[in-house]
Amino acid sequence: MNGDGHLLLRGVERYPAEGLIDVRIRAGLVTEIGPRLPSLADEFLVRGGGGALLPGLADHHLHLAAMAAAETSVDLAGVAREGLAPVFSEARAAEDGWVRAVGYDDVVHGELDRDVLDGFGGGVPVRVQHRSGALWVVNSAGLARLGDHEGVERDAGGRPTGRLWRADAWLRSAIGGRPPSLRAVGARLAAWGVTHVADATPDAGAGEVVADAVRRDELPQHVMVMAADAAASTHPRLTVGPVKLVVADHALPDLDDLTERIRHAHADGRAVAVHCVTRTALALTLAALETAGVVEGDRVEHCAVADPAAAKELAARGVRVVTQPTLVIRRGDDYWARVEPEDRRDLWRYGGLLRAGIRVAPSSDAPYGDPDPWACLRAATERTTPSGRVLGPEERVPAETVLRGLLCPLHDPGGPARRIVEGASADLVLLDRPLGEVLRAPDAGQVRGTFIGGRVVYGDLG
Repeated sequence: MNGDGHLLLRGVERYPAEGLIDVRIRAGLVTEIGPRLPSLADEFLVRGGGGALLPGLADHHLHLAAMAAAETSVDLAGVAREGLAPVFSEARAAEDGWVRAVGYDDVVHGELDRDVLDGFGGGVPVRVQHRSGALWVVNSAGLARLGDHEGVERDAGGRPTGRLWRADAWLRSAIGGRPPSLRAVGARLAAWGVTHVADATPDAGAGEVVADAVRRDELPQHVMVMAADAAASTHPRLTVGPVKLVVADHALPDLDDLTERIRHAHADGRAVAVHCVTRTALALTLAALETAGVVEGDRVEHCAVADPAAAKELAARGVRVVTQPTLVIRRGDDYWARVEPEDRRDLWRYGGLLRAGIRVAPSSDAPYGDPDPWACLRAATERTTPSGRVLGPEERVPAETVLRGLLCPLHDPGGPARRIVEGASADLVLLDRPLGEVLRAPDAGQVRGTFIGGRVVYGDLG
């Protein structure tokens, strides 16, 4: 492959489909588009074979470090409660001395605390993450290593229960050690055609961990960080996005406090991205935005329960929504069983939000949702839960609409799709067939090659 990034893509179907055309890439940019372009001596020729050429896909909400950490964790998903003890007895501590487990589900596995974990045996520190990402549970050995923190839950007698709420940054600092490498995460995203990601981790220091990975070229993607303490960068693939605020359902913030946090972000020149899962959390967020005011780019993450009245308010204020279709196919039956019956019709809406006039963008929330964007396309069009129930058939969205959401800029979720034009950065995905065929049965295996800044980051295009 030409090391200077000089490429000619011959016979591709440029998005949106306009017949076959050639696209020239030089020095990281799309420099020429037209039929039957002459091949130059210093460029590598890629025969497109009529495959679709798209702008690179964007994931508007994921957690990069958590994705990397999940690779070396014990996964409890699919493990019955009676199977927990054998799993932990066979688990081996990582380099930091801890056994790390993910995928804990209180409905499937029951309530966990330090005493339950201690009963599984072993004297090594254990930490278990709830599937929502909001809660960690550690055993007594782990508590002895960690010390105290405001996020440590205590029982009526003041004894720590081992349950840690929204304490990720402190937990990471207390455990120490090097952040996990993001190289494998970046490679996997590139293989799916993902060239742009928004890291929605709110913890202090999270933005710098990701920024370091971009600077070291562990992550080839363009990255927007959303931590409140994220620092501006001159790196061409790093940007600072809205401030991620969490309206946690187990400890709802005071309205005045949430309003002030929104005002503070706006004063710093940043929009807000507010984590809202329940109807109550969304109502509180709307009330805070009513007082603080809305700026361009303010958004709600998840918006898992939104009735028509709330959707109308979001649309009237110009607040965007970033949703996660694969959570429906992964956990739709759990959501159906857990929510109040009157909330079921408003669960994880997508089509209804679009019809209300809200700008909506799909995302993964990986590692809690499926990071494969082609699975996201299927999930949004089907909305079929593991049991076969269609969760809100009226919320299904055509594949073309979901794709446009995956193509919009990180700073403009739900806005117009990026286009392949002369002078644009060559952040592209080449598929092995025309787009119409892909959208009828989307699959990651249809990705032939991924380019970021004109550089081939995935694919054998010889």
